[in-house]
Amino acid sequence: MTRLEDLPIRDDLRGRSPYGAPQLDVPVRLNTNENSYPVPDEVVEAIGKAVAAELRDLNRYPDRDARALRADLAGYLGHGLTAEGVWAANGSNEIQQQLLQAFGGPGRSALGFTPAYSMHPLLALGTGTRWVPAHRSVDFGLTVDEAVSQVREHRPDVVFLCSPNNPTGTALDPAVIAAVLDVAPGMVIVDEAYAEFARLGTVSALAVLPGQPRLVVTRTMSKAFGFAGGRLGYLAADPAVVDAVQLVRLPYHLSALTQAAARAALAHRDALLDTVAAIMEQRDRIVTELRGRGLRVADSDANFVLYSVDGDQTLAWRAMLDHGVLVRDVGLPGWLRVTAGTPAETDAFLAAIDQIQRAGLPAPQPRPKGTR
Repeated sequence: MTRLEDLPIRDDLRGRSPYGAPQLDVPVRLNTNENSYPVPDEVVEAIGKAVAAELRDLNRYPDRDARALRADLAGYLGHGLTAEGVWAANGSNEIQQQLLQAFGGPGRSALGFTPAYSMHPLLALGTGTRWVPAHRSVDFGLTVDEAVSQVREHRPDVVFLCSPNNPTGTALDPAVIAAVLDVAPGMVIVDEAYAEFARLGTVSALAVLPGQPRLVVTRTMSKAFGFAGGRLGYLAADPAVVDAVQLVRLPYHLSALTQAAARAALAHRDALLDTVAAIMEQRDRIVTELRGRGLRVADSDANFVLYSVDGDQTLAWRAMLDHGVLVRDVGLPGWLRVTAGTPAETDAFLAAIDQIQRAGLPAPQPRPKGTR
């Protein structure tokens, strides 16, 4: 059997692992920031009708520019946006990949403030863009001075800002975005995948967008809309940015079925977004309960919580799994991330935390030879 190492793969891909969280069949899955609530029956029916209406014409290519969908997305975002300033693709990851294809690439660099979304450096790698890992404060915050000094030092062609940040959860002060825009020589991408969960008073980068042709705001329907299986991400930007990404997008990249399903979901946004307040309530409950148990917890504007553990986070992750709760080890020593879900899921998570705190973590086991 041929091994990957035997193929003439690019040198910079050798020895790497693909992105992905464990997909395990356990009672409580809180590791991928999905919306725990199923799609309501009325929306299931509407999406089914919309998709069915497209089936007869599947012999034809879809609308290459997804004009109707982009108009619907602009209507949802508001802020004076029109279809010309919105672009859609198969998840916000594809959106960001297209942006790097257009504005990054060989001989260019992209910078992000870590810890942050782990796909950003992988997208840079895939597009031949040099990745520059900048840094946050010890409390995971990012001040104007910290951001500006690092952007000035490295002068990247693309800057990634996450608001709310993944995996830490906290939204950015708009002053940081404005300051980075002032000093960045290239594009500034604000990843707002979790924007709908932000606490009251949090300002979206969409408010900064008018008159800023180098600013791009990316969003997704995977989280708040509970549309993760539908794979629909989008951006808002100056129309010239939309023209740029169309130079690199694949022909007919967004299927007719995806467009129809996303439009039906947007038409029923009130029913889908009705779960956001409930998820935020569980998020705040998790923060309060964990702090009450003596754990450090990062402030969160997202649908997840980053919390400290006593000892090795890999052992803590395994202990949670042994209690039937799957959380996420993001590779940050001493920390784990848990998605805020239903009240019952929060109950199970907190019960597991209590049992582990009473029993303590298992002793480290020697690693088999040949593993890291």
